[in-house]
Amino acid sequence: MTLYAEPIRFDESRPAALSVAREVAAEGFDVLLVRDVLGRFSLVVDDGAEGAGASGEQVERWRESFTGRMGRYSGERPLVMTSVTRLPKTLTASPRALEIDAATGAAGAVRLLDNTVVGEDWSHVTSPAADTGGGTVRTRRTALYGFKGGVGRTTATAVLARRLADQGKIVLVVDLDLESPGVGPLLLGDGNLCRHGVVDHLVESALGNADGLEIVTRSGYTPRNRGELWIAPARGAGAEGVPNGYVDKLNRVYADTEGARFADRLAATVRACEEAVERSESGYPPDVVLLDSRAGIHDVAAVTISHLCDYALLFGADNDQTWSGYRDLFEAWAASGQAAPIRRKLRMVASMVPDSVHYSKDTHLASFRLNAHETFSVLYEPLAPGEIADAKEGSWALEDDAAPHSPIPILFEPGLVGMNVPKAPDWQERAFVKAAYRDFLKMAVPLILASQASAASDTESTEPEDDRP
Repeated sequence: MTLYAEPIRFDESRPAALSVAREVAAEGFDVLLVRDVLGRFSLVVDDGAEGAGASGEQVERWRESFTGRMGRYSGERPLVMTSVTRLPKTLTASPRALEIDAATGAAGAVRLLDNTVVGEDWSHVTSPAADTGGGTVRTRRTALYGFKGGVGRTTATAVLARRLADQGKIVLVVDLDLESPGVGPLLLGDGNLCRHGVVDHLVESALGNADGLEIVTRSGYTPRNRGELWIAPARGAGAEGVPNGYVDKLNRVYADTEGARFADRLAATVRACEEAVERSESGYPPDVVLLDSRAGIHDVAAVTISHLCDYALLFGADNDQTWSGYRDLFEAWAASGQAAPIRRKLRMVASMVPDSVHYSKDTHLASFRLNAHETFSVLYEPLAPGEIADAKEGSWALEDDAAPHSPIPILFEPGLVGMNVPKAPDWQERAFVKAAYRDFLKMAVPLILASQASAASDTESTEPEDDRP
């Protein structure tokens, strides 16, 4: 057994386990690495039904190599041979297992099954394209996310929603910031809050009791050009005279239920909100859905960014907290082989951009762009400098204005701090608000509408483009 002077730590455990797995695969065997919730690894080797492919000497060598390198991060059963131990298909054929190395020539494949308590969905990027909700053209979803709170994400969601509605779109805003709901009051205007919210649907649907819930409401704002603005609040108004019990409900929404993981349940809730708009007096599904995600490395954010949206606006200030946080997320995506699918749907938003005689907007954005490019390099590494990965993506050069790291700015305006929106119903019409979000709307709206048009052109449909009266 090989002895190491220093104990292996969590950060070294995955590369070490993969190294052994690849050595075993190089001898012609498919390998599944399984990591438990404590971070310990087990090596599952497919040696055939009768175990004829692996000799006793090989098995002992693999076991010694694995336990010697992994130290405390060697699982309770460090080496499992499929010919000896019968394993359930939910493990060996789990759809959650990521393919790290495909089988090539005489070498076997290497897969990784990572079991976590929270956050596993950050490492599994999927497209919601198949989630049509029964329609022929699926609604395009855009997520708004900030690694840190206090960057103006929710206010930007409200401003963006009204602008899209003013352009004649049926817009639905889904408040997924369940712990700090806030986009509803920003958009409600003179409208009435619906009785139920997103949290109610998550709780009731787990019991098959979601029929009849009132989970969307129309904003009191009247958009121009036949647009509509709908809200699916996190917290509904509740029944008159009955305590809402929001905290008690919130404590139950994240649990996996029999046959339905939290990610699937959240997707079903978003789809139910979309269908509720179509069943309403509108009679049409939303053209655009904006998902106001909560901040931080949380399961809601993980599902929203990795599974539910087609496009994600990532908010951040130009500081160390922003860049270290996003680098952690990007490294997780890159390590799990998700760089290519995830970078196609990301775009940075530079929030609270100063513009004064002492520090100009251009100076700030140049610094933001440089730091964003350095952070995104984790996701760009599979490409050579200047290489074009996809006609829709462009290159990854620092000055490429179409690249994910290129910032969409929101100016800092002191008047936005502490503004009491319910007592300022015309807040979005104020000059300082328009000045702060002018560039943001000018850049973000075309991106979202282009994304929507792309979805429609990629989907076969016989429906007319728009037959609303």
